[in-house]
Amino acid sequence: MPTFEYIAKDAAGTEQTGLIQAESEPAVMRVLGEKRLYPVRIAPHRAAGGRGRLGLGRAVTMRQLSAVYGQMSDLLRSGVPILRSLDILCRACTSGKLKEIMTDVKGGVSAGETLADALAKHPAVFTKLHVAMVRAGEHAGFLEDVLTNLATFLERQDELRSKVRGAMIYPVILAVVGVTAVTGILLFLVPKFRNFFTGDLPLPSRILFGLSDALTQYAPLALGMVFLVVLSLLAYLRSQRGRMLWAVWKLRIPLVGQAIRMVAITRFCRVFGTLLANGVPIIQALDISKDATGNDIIAGAIDQARENVRGGEPLAEPLRRSGFFPPEIIEIIAVGEESNQLEKVLVQVADTVERRTNRQVDLVVRMIEPLMLLFMAGGIGFIAFGLLQPIFTMAQRLK
Repeated sequence: MPTFEYIAKDAAGTEQTGLIQAESEPAVMRVLGEKRLYPVRIAPHRAAGGRGRLGLGRAVTMRQLSAVYGQMSDLLRSGVPILRSLDILCRACTSGKLKEIMTDVKGGVSAGETLADALAKHPAVFTKLHVAMVRAGEHAGFLEDVLTNLATFLERQDELRSKVRGAMIYPVILAVVGVTAVTGILLFLVPKFRNFFTGDLPLPSRILFGLSDALTQYAPLALGMVFLVVLSLLAYLRSQRGRMLWAVWKLRIPLVGQAIRMVAITRFCRVFGTLLANGVPIIQALDISKDATGNDIIAGAIDQARENVRGGEPLAEPLRRSGFFPPEIIEIIAVGEESNQLEKVLVQVADTVERRTNRQVDLVVRMIEPLMLLFMAGGIGFIAFGLLQPIFTMAQRLK
């Protein structure tokens, strides 16, 4: 059913805004009339991320969303009603996009929707995980705890993402500088040596001059080919088969693949444990938490485990057969199932794996830096050898 956003005034002249699901604009007017509201403006509602009024602005960051959840939890825990809490958050938001979205959420709640339903209208910001946890908290009466858990979860995710991105800055700078330096040498320095050499050149020199000629003579064609290859690769990776193939290869990269796998397991354990702790049934929790892994292969293994659990099998066994989860984690999950403390065990596993993953990320980054330096040194060394070897050969002939 379509959703309409409205601006209306009551008998006292106070302006109100909100969302209403109805078949048409006349139906919206009838609903407003029943509420003794006089419509000023009615328009189709556009979800966040679209081209409408609520879709403009910069993307909402994890840190901003974590702050909103934490502040709402504090307000509700202090006894502030939910509408008043949303109004305070709307006025406190410094992000234009987030402010518009929270205003829209407040309008939905004021129109009689639950908080989870109001959040679900913005899937680009509030994921299935967030909506499911909020809905469980509303039904069970512990919304404040759910919001606190969400704030903590997003804060941890943001810290891990920032750590990985920050650690990759230096290797990326090295790669860009190295490629730029080698390309500049091949384009501008190597051609100046060609007229000095005559006769048969050594193989490294022929390769070097061949690369230089290819760049100088066919640079536009080469750039066009690279552009087409990149576009084709991106299009392939967007397909189902391409995503699955990339998910497999990411896990097979030496050292990096192990870190990616452990990050995915950390996300799954934390999300799954948080959902269970907040009253979400295990089948639904598995269905939601598998999408938090960020890897289609591991998500498929968890989805298969969900079907096995639905059939009455313990969770630990299908996860063991998948081959993605380390044996020690499987044993901890099995003990948690037997003791009926799975939600607590999963959060503890997530904390342990997160610390281990941080150490692995540090190790990978420390190894990438010398590898990049070796790559740069190898490229420069090959160029120097290709240019100097003919000179040494000519000097020997002159003797």
